[in-house]
Amino acid sequence: MTSHRPKELSRREREMMDIIYELGRATAAEVRDAMQDPPSYSAVRATLRVLEEKGHLRHRQDGPRYIYLPKVPRERARRSAMRHLLRTFFDGSAHGAMAALLDLEASKLSRDELDRLADLIDDVRKEGR
Repeated sequence: MTSHRPKELSRREREMMDIIYELGRATAAEVRDAMQDPPSYSAVRATLRVLEEKGHLRHRQDGPRYIYLPKVPRERARRSAMRHLLRTFFDGSAHGAMAALLDLEASKLSRDELDRLADLIDDVRKEGR
């Protein structure tokens, strides 16, 4: 029985997905060119194949090249990554994650950004989520 939910990503797989989301679609060579400290071309192709098997990518053929496209909408991928982050580093605690983020970024947040965050919290309270 196969799962309909894409499996979690390794650091390298996430980097490749970020590149493909940024570009909209990409060949293995384009992905490799955009990577920091890229592995071999064949390793990039193999990882892209794994990402297809996991349900994150699809491809179409353009002559001898494969063009890779995201199969999972970016917003759904974000939610999945956030759930993974919460589970992995914060024992599932949104409060812990928000506190860490605010501690890390507090001096960089403008008054306007702080007001927008407060508005988001107020909206969630009103909706009873």
